Amino acid sequence: MGESTLRQVVLDTETTGLNPREGHRIIEIGCVELIDRRLTNNSFHVYINPDRVIDDGAIEVHGITNEFLQDKPRFEDIVDDYLAFTEGAELIIHNAPFDVGFLNHEFSLLKGRNTLKVKDKSTVFDTLPFARKKHPGARASLDALCKRYGIDNSHRELHGALLDAEILAEVYLSMTGGQFSLMDFDEQEQVKQQGIIRLSKDRERLKVIACSDEELVAHEGHLDLIEKVSAGCVWRK
Repeated sequence: MGESTLRQVVLDTETTGLNPREGHRIIEIGCVELIDRRLTNNSFHVYINPDRVIDDGAIEVHGITNEFLQDKPRFEDIVDDYLAFTEGAELIIHNAPFDVGFLNHEFSLLKGRNTLKVKDKSTVFDTLPFARKKHPGARASLDALCKRYGIDNSHRELHGALLDAEILAEVYLSMTGGQFSLMDFDEQEQVKQQGIIRLSKDRERLKVIACSDEELVAHEGHLDLIEKVSAGCVWRK
């Protein structure tokens, strides 16, 4: 028998606000596919009419307006396409409780399918706690990780689900690639400027023990949401 194929889907969403318990909804889903840790040309991207007003603060983050979404499909219209793309894959998400919470909320509003959960169709790998464990004390926002791993995100003026999924895919592959430096980014830059190249040896991959959504939300959930929708969280500086 041949080796099994590893299929992963890097996912991001944009929403009308911060909390689905307050009636906020998903307005954009962006996914890119990885097969055996290689990007394919397959992606899933859709804008969604939330049937509610978007918070002004959210519009400042992603730039998606109520007018733009008026003629877009509703979640119930795209859910089958979403499930067809993601079912059976490992979802790679940065701050997974946020996106998973919103997806589960959308499922709960579906007639006849309101008990569906993300975990019923996919497993989830959260890059946020992984990054914090790998780089203790350092900022773990997507922008900070791009800087650390030398990934160009200069074209990212606003948040966008597909663009953020593409960037996260690069971050994930770099962060889990088996090589890492004990130096922080600034020290690496100084070393490069001095013409000295230091390469770390391949290290055994970290054993990842994923915490539950409840544990992560209870510990730092509120700070995670602030960091996701702003340039930074003052409590983490």
